[in-house]
Amino acid sequence: MGSGGRAVAAVLLAATAVLGTVGAPGAVAAAQDGGAGRQARAWLPEPTGPYPIGTTALHLTDADRDDPWQPGHRRELMISLWYPTSRPAGPGDRAPYMEPAAGAHFGGAEGLARVNYGTEPGRTDWSGIRTHARKDAPALPGGRRPVVLYSPGLGDPRTWGTALVEDLASRGYVVVTVDHTYEASEVAFPGGDLAPSVLPGMLGRPDLDIGAVLRKAMDTRVADTRFVLDELTGLGGRKGLPAGLAGALDLDRVGMVGHSAGGFTALQTMHDDPRIAAGVNLDGQLHFPGPDGHTGVFLPSVAEEGLDRPFLLMGTGSDDSGAYREQPGWNALWQHSTGWHADFTLTGSRHGSYTDGQPLLPQLARQGALDAEQLRNDVGDIRPGRAELATRSYVASFFDRWLRGHDDHLLDGPSPRFPEMAYER
Repeated sequence: MGSGGRAVAAVLLAATAVLGTVGAPGAVAAAQDGGAGRQARAWLPEPTGPYPIGTTALHLTDADRDDPWQPGHRRELMISLWYPTSRPAGPGDRAPYMEPAAGAHFGGAEGLARVNYGTEPGRTDWSGIRTHARKDAPALPGGRRPVVLYSPGLGDPRTWGTALVEDLASRGYVVVTVDHTYEASEVAFPGGDLAPSVLPGMLGRPDLDIGAVLRKAMDTRVADTRFVLDELTGLGGRKGLPAGLAGALDLDRVGMVGHSAGGFTALQTMHDDPRIAAGVNLDGQLHFPGPDGHTGVFLPSVAEEGLDRPFLLMGTGSDDSGAYREQPGWNALWQHSTGWHADFTLTGSRHGSYTDGQPLLPQLARQGALDAEQLRNDVGDIRPGRAELATRSYVASFFDRWLRGHDDHLLDGPSPRFPEMAYER
């Protein structure tokens, strides 16, 4: 969710241009399986911080909440924690980017890689991509560390922000990534169960109320995030957790960052839950369709009431994104907020530039997994290395300032280090 108005298969968001890109021109045309021949491979950029990284995945069940997408079932989530360790991963020790079943589904004809980013089904080995983290490594001793939650875009899995997440972990943060079950393309649970997204099955229904679906998704995301925060407080009693990890979380210093729908989730959860001290919204709009799903604009409470704590908005070069003045939800938030806030636009970027699409999709395009036009729709024409560096630098600067008390002044205004970043007052 964010710019471009490309929806979960066009129907869900295209008519409203709300909350972001969940599909793209040409995506549906790629629906037929193109898995013949060698699969494309790609790699993530190296983290820039001084620490090696560990990661572990946890299965959570909310005993007090029914799943809103699957009535009669308790709400279940998968999360991953990324953290500094003293045991760097060797070439054969790196955790996979996706579990095999999840990667096959994400890149298949029914997965949302096709819908969200226009990749040709079956052409990419998503589970063959490797992270830079050692699975279940012990946490680095040295006391408690600030915690950052990460929420992905509508339909995206929690892995789709790994490059940014790894970079924050390498700088000394504990980062928690959250899969929003039955909305995410798929969620792989222990034991081999795979929960696919319900969103594609909604397409084409004549009674589909786009606004109602989006409001339900956003309410669910906020509830998921607050439940995860609750669960983090009790990690010390959880069996099988990597050594030292529970004691490494400083839950008095919590921030949140999200892309697209995840950006909305970060700021709305911050509005609803005082435990989140600071938030970053990466190109996630803050307005919805009207009550009938097609007319008018509905503003959530975070936009109507504002925030009293620090937040950062980062927009893209898409026509319906950009600076806060161009988006009714962002503009309302800006006017109603009393906390510190700043707004930057990454010139030449597109909605996917703040995700792993920025480093991965150009590599896949060179191997024929998506075409050049689709690639431009996804990540624009900014050089990938510059987009990655800018995103990492601005997000880290923000959390260093508000969770660690270290201000490098990058966010004070235009910077000669990043001429592609336009600053809005």
